[in-house]
Amino acid sequence: MRLSTLANSSKDITLRGADIEVTGLTEDSRKVKPGCLFIATPGVKQDGRAFIDDAIKRGAVAVLLPKTLQDKEQPQSNNDDIPLPLREGLGEGSPQASNISLLTAPDIRDATSALAAAFYPRQPETIAAVTGTSGKTSTAQFAREIWQALRHKSASIGTLGLVTAEETAYGSLTTPDAITLHRLLDECAEHDITHAVIEASSHGIELHRLDHVRLKAGGFTNLSRDHLDYHQTMEAYLAAKMGLFERILPEGAAAVLNADIPEYAALEAAAKKRKLKIISYGRQGHDLRLLDLLPDAQGQTLRLEAFGKEIDARLSVIGGFQAWNALCAAGMAIGGGEDAEAVLAALAAITGVPGRLQFIGLSAKGGAVFVDYAHKPDALENVLAALRAHVVPHGAKLGVIFGCGGNRDAGKRPIMGRIAQEKADWVIVSDDNPRHEEPGMIRAAILAGCADKTNVKEVGDRAKAIAAGIEKLGAHDVLVIAGKGHEPGQIVGDKVLPFDDAEEARKVLGL
Repeated sequence: MRLSTLANSSKDITLRGADIEVTGLTEDSRKVKPGCLFIATPGVKQDGRAFIDDAIKRGAVAVLLPKTLQDKEQPQSNNDDIPLPLREGLGEGSPQASNISLLTAPDIRDATSALAAAFYPRQPETIAAVTGTSGKTSTAQFAREIWQALRHKSASIGTLGLVTAEETAYGSLTTPDAITLHRLLDECAEHDITHAVIEASSHGIELHRLDHVRLKAGGFTNLSRDHLDYHQTMEAYLAAKMGLFERILPEGAAAVLNADIPEYAALEAAAKKRKLKIISYGRQGHDLRLLDLLPDAQGQTLRLEAFGKEIDARLSVIGGFQAWNALCAAGMAIGGGEDAEAVLAALAAITGVPGRLQFIGLSAKGGAVFVDYAHKPDALENVLAALRAHVVPHGAKLGVIFGCGGNRDAGKRPIMGRIAQEKADWVIVSDDNPRHEEPGMIRAAILAGCADKTNVKEVGDRAKAIAAGIEKLGAHDVLVIAGKGHEPGQIVGDKVLPFDDAEEARKVLGL
């Protein structure tokens, strides 16, 4: 693709130098191949401008740099078309500099999304995005399964990677970088996938990863404490997520909003200001109002008032909170153009997400073992509340095994300790992904939140903790192994050691 075609993807991008053919885009100099455009993004941990020389040596023919105020003030060099302040990024006096075409933009992240959308122009005809603290993965999976039940070839992109009815290609980020995201959407369209849903993290929204994706609907699940190591305050965290409705969704798209959360009024106001079509859901919802929730051993029945009509919808997954995720998914499908009754009927086809209240098996004494990804305070509380309903009728016990990740929000550790101790009958505190922190210090912080340690035990080795938890189960008891869900490894230092909660539980259960 010609460099001028890429530059024309945004009015804010300026091209200086030759209009050459570009064969690829990357922000990682190690992935540069001959003919690539290298995007030198200044980051929190590393500055891409420090790797420009490396990118050029590997064959980069053009560079995208952030535009500064100085660019307008400094004269250009007589030897090339690169402004003097930016020549430093190329290495002053570098012999390669005069052969490199240059793109500049005031917002390099938005420009990256524009370039990616131009380079990978194909997208599924119907795309939705869901944000919120908890429930994004389940909601995305549910939306994909609804579309699949309605005979649309569909995909979801998020924590689990790229998921279709045929396969899962695992990823590493909730919301992939802009180049990867647009490439995945382009590949989906190439393979005749017509419907796609994207998990939109606060980082992904704030860093413009979803900009220039042609969305028809956006959903909001809930907001609770998370990622404060990055956003610092809850206000900043909410502001990042609201970007989906304030900036990314186009006028006329559907905003599917949880009417039962305190942030609903602010979200509704933002959606109205952007002239978005609002679909509200939940017990206070106007469009998908939840009248009653009837749980049973195989799932639950949702009694709804859907767009003025009362209807029962079957949901074959457990957990009351999953009803809200299912309604958000249904709202996005409806907002994307599907018939409401057909969508609600399709809820019965939902199977759930690996690692999200995933039933593993029964112990020798008849206790049930579940694995769940809950690694945040509200998620842990919701999971324990959901499973409590299944032990109360039998007078049985509810146990939980969990830990907290290292090098992440340390403030949530005692909070999660308190929740576990208060909401479960017994607790085993173990290691999660300690990363570069001392595991014992993480466990100590969790235990500090447990006012009553009578039924709280510390077992650092996660495999031993799982074995001890399953051994403790009696008839009708329930154990949830929380925190890692679908993850196939445990991060210790810089290494990812093979470890899968579900597989480890199966070993102990003899499955």
